[in-house]
Amino acid sequence: MLLKDSLAFEILKGTEQAALACVPWIGKKDKNSADQAAVEAMRLEFNKIEMQGTIVIGEGERDQAPMLFIGEKVGTGKGIEVDFAVDPLECTNSVANNVPNAIAVLALAPSKTLLHAPDCYMNKIAVGPKCKGKVNLDWSVQKNIQIVAECLNKKVSEVTVIVLDRPRHEQLIKEVKETGAQIKLIADGDLPAAIATCLEGTGIDLLLGIGAAPEGVISAVALKCLGGYMEGRLVFTDEKQAARAKEMGVLDLNKKYLIQDLSKGSEGMFVATGIQSGVLLKGAEVSSEKIKLHSLILNAETKSVRYINSIYLK
Repeated sequence: MLLKDSLAFEILKGTEQAALACVPWIGKKDKNSADQAAVEAMRLEFNKIEMQGTIVIGEGERDQAPMLFIGEKVGTGKGIEVDFAVDPLECTNSVANNVPNAIAVLALAPSKTLLHAPDCYMNKIAVGPKCKGKVNLDWSVQKNIQIVAECLNKKVSEVTVIVLDRPRHEQLIKEVKETGAQIKLIADGDLPAAIATCLEGTGIDLLLGIGAAPEGVISAVALKCLGGYMEGRLVFTDEKQAARAKEMGVLDLNKKYLIQDLSKGSEGMFVATGIQSGVLLKGAEVSSEKIKLHSLILNAETKSVRYINSIYLK
């Protein structure tokens, strides 16, 4: 085992500090400043950890991002070699507008096991453990919902499908409604939504639709830890995105990625801290004296799920 639980608690400091850095920006209508604060705080913590880390999914190219850029080395330069997929502030609009579902999140895995997903879209399907390997991105919405209903011993009308509320999903939403299944539309955050399919009490059974590809890789690590399943296919909006994907080693632009393609091997960790309450975590609870944070640590190798409550005194 390379990824020991002790490393996860070191990494947790990165998501917690990113979340704390976002708190002053909640509702301030300045998503860029919130994101910058989160990035700086996470990177500062990373460089205190004894590891040889490489950012494979981050804030963009080196000329576009001053830190946590793709290819950047983090850590002390000694110790275990790991790859990171990071999103210091997932759902920047949620923090800026003081609405639900913002988290500081990352996935890490042994070197060269995470897909180097380009900054484009990905068409996704995600389910929990009981539906593992039973759904297929290439099947119809109706067929996938029917299969999920059978796996969960539910009526189709009792299945809840979560979808990003976007114009591009107009046809998808129509098809879901035609099956009679329940639909939950969210403004942002298909990453926590995908993970919610694996967790009891969320009421989410199936994720469908197009979201960001980098977040798809992070989701895949979390679902692997929880025994869930997902598939994805890259979606390009222009030739520039397709060309960038080829530069990053994507040879088949139409390939359907199974969960084991997105995150190879048996190891992987997922760490997230809530900023604004959502389907996955409670947000930061702020008082005059303290800030209470709620976090989640998943480890695929140890099959562990840990919810962490931390209090930071002002």
